[in-house]
Amino acid sequence: MPRRIVVHAGFHKTGTSTVQAVLRANRKTLMPALAIRLKGQMKELVSATRGYSTYGTADALEKVSSRFDALLDDLPGMPRRTLLLSAEELSGHMPGRGPLAEYSAAPILMYQFWQRAQAKFPKTPIVFCFATREPDTWLRSAWAEHVKSSGMTLDFTEYAVRYSQASNLAAIVGEVRRRVPAPVHSYALEDCANLPLGPADPVLDLCDLPDDIRSTLAPQPPQNTRLSEEMLDALLAINRAHSDTDARNAAKAKLLGKGADT
Repeated sequence: MPRRIVVHAGFHKTGTSTVQAVLRANRKTLMPALAIRLKGQMKELVSATRGYSTYGTADALEKVSSRFDALLDDLPGMPRRTLLLSAEELSGHMPGRGPLAEYSAAPILMYQFWQRAQAKFPKTPIVFCFATREPDTWLRSAWAEHVKSSGMTLDFTEYAVRYSQASNLAAIVGEVRRRVPAPVHSYALEDCANLPLGPADPVLDLCDLPDDIRSTLAPQPPQNTRLSEEMLDALLAINRAHSDTDARNAAKAKLLGKGADT
């Protein structure tokens, strides 16, 4: 049974990749006090949360529950360690994937995690953590990520109009607080620039780490930063030119200098 459970569930494009880089780089140091599960250790669960955010059906939500239960069942005994789950996909897909226009699934998913964790570990406190970001900056970063990693063909102005509601991340956090009977913490990415570990610091604040461990953690550079406007224009042109996924990915890989087989 963990001492506590911390669910760091997003959002996309709010420094989450940097948080996870800090956790990976310091995993060995953190191990005596913190058990970490990132996306790579939660593939089945995040596949289910993405599915629920897309389809919103009872069956999809039941799949989330069963896979979260399986994750908890697979934990070793850890009475002196905190369990930290960190993956932005715990809140579902990033808005802009097909018809998905906002993070409306997130409050439902967080309630489901709380409910299942309480059923498994009724004496273990669970807390939730989200990062937010200034709406216009978030929209531009989200659009750039779609242009890079999906077949997005909208220019930024079109994307910003269509998905403007998704950028109100604080409202989604507020809805999680209304729905989930557990502490829900949030922090703004803009406030993390001068912190020793950047956006990882507010997350680790919730993990009750001993000072001798916390003081030795190594920072990491910002991850998954936005490409140049020139590169984004070129990627957008590729998206518009190639309807075939394989051809599009090969053209992008060549442009990005990674080789067509990556």
